[in-house]
Amino acid sequence: MSGMDTIVYRPVRDEFAYTFGGRMPVAHLRSGDLLEVVTEDCFGGLVRGPADLPSRVCRMPYLNPVSGPFFIEDAEPGDTLAIHLVSITPARDWGVSATFPHFGALTSTAHTPTLQPPLEERVWVYEIDRPAGVVRYQATVSDHTVDLPLDPMIGTIGVAPGGFEARSTIVPDTHGGNLDTPELRAGTTLYLGVAMHGAMLALGDGHARQGEGEASGVAVEIATTTTLIVDVIKGVSTPWPRLETDREIMSIGAARPLEDAYRIAHHDLVGWTATLTGLYALDAYQLVSQAGRAPIGNVCDPNYTILAAVAKTLLPSASAPYGGAHDRLRQLAAGAAVGGGS
Repeated sequence: MSGMDTIVYRPVRDEFAYTFGGRMPVAHLRSGDLLEVVTEDCFGGLVRGPADLPSRVCRMPYLNPVSGPFFIEDAEPGDTLAIHLVSITPARDWGVSATFPHFGALTSTAHTPTLQPPLEERVWVYEIDRPAGVVRYQATVSDHTVDLPLDPMIGTIGVAPGGFEARSTIVPDTHGGNLDTPELRAGTTLYLGVAMHGAMLALGDGHARQGEGEASGVAVEIATTTTLIVDVIKGVSTPWPRLETDREIMSIGAARPLEDAYRIAHHDLVGWTATLTGLYALDAYQLVSQAGRAPIGNVCDPNYTILAAVAKTLLPSASAPYGGAHDRLRQLAAGAAVGGGS
């Protein structure tokens, strides 16, 4: 890992991307570099109040913008890119959520049409109180309010797919993309398989918080200032997105139906657990079956996402995933916070 440089990127509106792949890089990073990047919300900042219905102020396919892509030096197909999320800070003191026709888990969609009226389009505005660490829910047809914990996350992050493909930022798959899992918060390390020269990392779609499953299809959408550190792990492939925290390792599956996403995630986690620990595959399967978690990311995107997670303390004599990349990047982030980068 090379010495740390700090790169700051603040895109203007015309610089946002709407695909992974098919774009020229906006900046170059090396392993160990610290990136501070401004991201926009899924509506591009156009939905700001109850009257700003997405169908009126947004234009397809210009939804879910991402900042980037960032060319990662020395990243080649067959490598793994480790991205450690250092901090995710709301860029404004408000966030928005919405319902709109033919989108979400509890309405007729293009995939599952039904003979019923489209869901009503409506916007909720959330006050974000950063000092108090809360997001304030306000019902639209009563005075009911609830303070929910502020738990910022990145909804969409990924690299360029292989085969010169360009994939919509709304789609999650092997390259990452619109994963929409609350586990993508500060302190988490994301591992993505590199499929194209330079990896071409991009991210956006911040959420002030999100319930597991993202039932309506829209979280508390926010713009963010996000800081991360990257590291290229040479010669190690990663078939599906993986996460590591101080406590757990997690595999992500993305597919339809949700059952297939579940199988992908758990197949990957069982194999990863067996590789890390030397356990027989069926023993690893049994351990994950009895001690694992399966938090749902989303059930509304073109592919659904689900995670398979297991606590690291339960893994016997486990070697550190990816050569200890998570701990190494966490320590590097702590050093940057103390020293201010370079």
